[in-house]
Amino acid sequence: MTALLIGYARLSTDAQDLTAQRDGLLALGVEPNRIHVDHGLTGANRERAGLREALAACREGDTLVVTKLDRLARSLPDARAIAEELTRRQVRLGLGGSVYDPHDPVGRLLFTVLAMVAEFEADLIRLRTREGMRVAKAKGKLRGKQPELNPRQEAHLVDLFRQGEHSTAELADLLGVARSTVYRALERDRARGQTNGHRAAAISAGMSRWAQPPASTWLSRRGDPCGTTRSLTSACPRGSAAGSAHGIPDRAGSRSPTGRPRTGAMGRRDSPAAAVARLGPASSEGCGRGGASAMLWA
Repeated sequence: MTALLIGYARLSTDAQDLTAQRDGLLALGVEPNRIHVDHGLTGANRERAGLREALAACREGDTLVVTKLDRLARSLPDARAIAEELTRRQVRLGLGGSVYDPHDPVGRLLFTVLAMVAEFEADLIRLRTREGMRVAKAKGKLRGKQPELNPRQEAHLVDLFRQGEHSTAELADLLGVARSTVYRALERDRARGQTNGHRAAAISAGMSRWAQPPASTWLSRRGDPCGTTRSLTSACPRGSAAGSAHGIPDRAGSRSPTGRPRTGAMGRRDSPAAAVARLGPASSEGCGRGGASAMLWA
């Protein structure tokens, strides 16, 4: 059975060119139809379709060929795991122009060093990427991925959905987007509605908190025996004895600067006992509830 050379190449981004790796594999004797490629995948990701196909294509005695070890893996544990799997299946690993020998201590040392260097380079790439993103964010230039629909199109989509005449699949086909885009637009509209509802409730609660309480509330807090302002004005009419006892004036100038009724020849206020004796039954009839004790409030 003839041993085969199985080639593998990887591109971290779709913008990279495969020409250098393909030419290198062809120069190492790999046939063009036996080259497996991964596009837009990092070496730190073990789940790669091209790598899986290349490993599955290898049989006992074959050789898996890569131009550099970092094309195979960017992690020391992954590189070791792949090498051990190939060794267990009696498949050789070609790194550029050399073949990795798992039984040679020096070869294993060089393989480990190359894997550590590949992992170190990956860490440096991630570090520089995070630093660049931090600087761009501080300058306001890092905005992330923009929505596929502009605000006007998204508002039109929400209006069509609320009419109930189109399904999400029909809306996606109508606007030329995926259904996930429709779901995200509807979710953003629902979140905005909830935010506006919470804001309106908070404003209403704040206004009710600072609103002036009704007269009945502060009168009852001051010990109003009649309960409300209406009971004062109706049950204790202006000019009546009970009304005078409560401080309701019967004419201009009949109240003192403190709001208390003026009684007696010298403008002195009657004592509670004198007021009860002077008003008599009118105190209980005028106030309805509270009786003579109502006059003490005045």
